[in-house]
Amino acid sequence: MKTPYYQYDLQLLRQTLDAATREANKYGYTLHYAVKANANPVILNEISSYGLGADCVSGNEISAALSGGFNPKGIVFAGVGKTDEEIELAIARGIYCIHCESVQELMTIQKIASAMQTTANVALRVNPNVDAHTHKHITTGTMANKFGLTVEEARRIIKNFDRYSNLNLFGLHFHIGSQITEMNVFEELAQRVNELQHDFYANGEPAYLNLGGGLGINYQNPDSELIPPFMNYFDVFARNLNRNSWQSIHFELGRSLVGQCGKLVTRVLYTKKMGSKNFAIVDAGMNALIRPALYGAYHRIVNTSTSSSKMERYEVVGPLCESTDILGTNVLMPVTQRNDVLEVLSCGAYAEAMSSRINLRDIPDYCFTNQLQEKTITKTGAPLQG
Repeated sequence: MKTPYYQYDLQLLRQTLDAATREANKYGYTLHYAVKANANPVILNEISSYGLGADCVSGNEISAALSGGFNPKGIVFAGVGKTDEEIELAIARGIYCIHCESVQELMTIQKIASAMQTTANVALRVNPNVDAHTHKHITTGTMANKFGLTVEEARRIIKNFDRYSNLNLFGLHFHIGSQITEMNVFEELAQRVNELQHDFYANGEPAYLNLGGGLGINYQNPDSELIPPFMNYFDVFARNLNRNSWQSIHFELGRSLVGQCGKLVTRVLYTKKMGSKNFAIVDAGMNALIRPALYGAYHRIVNTSTSSSKMERYEVVGPLCESTDILGTNVLMPVTQRNDVLEVLSCGAYAEAMSSRINLRDIPDYCFTNQLQEKTITKTGAPLQG
């Protein structure tokens, strides 16, 4: 198969979904898949078959989720900058709930629902000012971030909600960030939610609470933890969240469901030495995986073409005309040569989903493995040659 391409392990995806749904079901929690992590149509179909809902942040994601088999009654719609057309689409398709992130947005939803002569379900996304202790570019729950309503705004909206005659206020939504690996952060979130729902609803808690997602994966040593610690994750909320019998508790998992099931396969075009550094120039760059350039993110990279015991350190770089086009720095690998095949691991989330055509490079194709059988599919559904 022509490199570069994304390779997904469907067996591992199913094992991960089995683990997540098993642990969530212990507490009667409802799961939504965060489509932004990976909207590959085959993956969407696989996840929807498990009965999960979908968490969408654009109108196109709503359409993709519906095409992927998700029930509209399980789709929630967040995002700080929803257009009028996207709101109209969400209401017209009868999705479960719109997560509102500003006062002006709430007024816009009211206006659109009134014009459509219908009632729209909304929840208020509240910024709880909880530090996720993750990279600043993927933190979403502090006052330095653009997401959600302030506590005071949410309080005023709830107090005066009768002015929104075409809206049904479901409850509250929180999401504080991504790639969170410290369980005490989720404990702090649960305790903050306890405070806020008591503050907002003095006479009883809301029927709907969405705690977002954010559970991280092990990028450093993925083989040691292919399935994230869902048991610990859900247990934190079960122990710390004050929940009444009438409340439905929702989570939006993305990276933790798909992150480890994907890898980026790339080929070495050239090697060269510049000063003290060895460079392995490969045919995949930040067009195929932007996370290292964007966040300084780490992905483990392995050479699958050689078993040489002689090791060298390499800068693994792409072909693009950008100095930030780097997949890995100081990567320890066997001595690497032209045409060696490298695998960049943990690329199931935010690799294909963030791909681009910078320098007019083609977006990589993808294939799926299922145990010992490999199924190769292009973006058009035709088999690949080679």
